Amino acid sequence: MQEGKRQKQVAGLLYEEFNEIFQRLGLGMLEGGMVSISSVKVTPDLLEARIYLSFFQVKDPGDGLKKIEDRAWEIKKELTARVKHQLRRIPELKFFIDDTLEHVFKMEALFKKIKEEDGKTGSGEE
Repeated sequence: MQEGKRQKQVAGLLYEEFNEIFQRLGLGMLEGGMVSISSVKVTPDLLEARIYLSFFQVKDPGDGLKKIEDRAWEIKKELTARVKHQLRRIPELKFFIDDTLEHVFKMEALFKKIKEEDGKTGSGEE
């Protein structure tokens, strides 16, 4: 189903606010790695916000996600202070791991391996 205009506006607003909140609360760096917000999706009723987090060089993304979830009340409190005049109700926050970056690295490694194997077999037959 396609996102409505208001959904996109709210998601965009939340995305910007979460980036600033994460910076302010020091959640951008965890366990020597980086955490970034890859996207924010809002349900059609605007009552739930799904925040997709990308973990770069974090040893255990699951543990990193738990640390962020443990501070969700603090994030929501900060968010409420920032957007209370723009939203009637503050959405419930749900955090998810966005492993798109991980898939990209795996695919690149596979393509590199295929290219190397193709180079070996192609040169030996001619």
